[in-house]
Amino acid sequence: MMNKILIGLVLSLSASTYAYAAGDAAAGKEKAVACGACHAADGNSEIGNFPKLAGQNAKYLIKQMVEIQSGARSVPEMAGQLDGKNEQDLEDLAAYFSSKKILGGKTAADQLELGQSIYRSGIPAKQVAACTACHGAKGQGLSTAGFPALGGQHAAYTQKQLQSFRTSLRDNDTNGMMRDIAARLSDVEIKAVSSYIQGLY
Repeated sequence: MMNKILIGLVLSLSASTYAYAAGDAAAGKEKAVACGACHAADGNSEIGNFPKLAGQNAKYLIKQMVEIQSGARSVPEMAGQLDGKNEQDLEDLAAYFSSKKILGGKTAADQLELGQSIYRSGIPAKQVAACTACHGAKGQGLSTAGFPALGGQHAAYTQKQLQSFRTSLRDNDTNGMMRDIAARLSDVEIKAVSSYIQGLY
C-alpha cells in the first residue's frame, strides 16, 4: 500500500513543473564565484557542513534558492547570499552546478550494513520506505519531480538535514514526506544511512 502511495505521489509531482527560463551554465560559472567560498568552485565543498552542489538537479537547486531567498527555508549560513539575485541568476547558478560532476566519498565500514539496508529496503516495521523510491538506486534523484540527488553528499550534511526534518526545524519538503520519514528514524539509523549515502555515486 505504501509503495502505491509513493508511486502515485511521484507521478503527480512529476506532472507539475516550475515555469522557469533555461539556465546558462557559462553565465552561472561567473555568478558562482562567491558561492565557491563555502561550496567550492565546482560545487564539491570540502567542508561537511556545507552541501555539495555539483551534479544536483537544477529543479531542486532552484527550489531551494527560491525558498532560501524568500525566507521559507531558513539557512543562516546563506543569509544575504542570494540578495539581489533575479530568476535568471538562479537559473544560471542551478545550470552551472548541475553541470558539474560530484566527487563522492566513502561509507564508514561500521555503517555499511545498516545504512545499505535502510537505503535499499527501508524499515518495514517502522513503515519507512526505501530511499531508492525517490532518490534512485545510486542516489541520482528524480529531476522531473525535483527530488534531490543524494549520492556522494557529505554524511554530516545529510545527517543534519534528516535531524532537522525530524524536529520540523526544516519543513520545506513536499507534503511533509521527509518529516514523516525522519520522524521514524533513530539517531543510529540516521547516522548509518547518511554514511551510506556519502559512498553512493
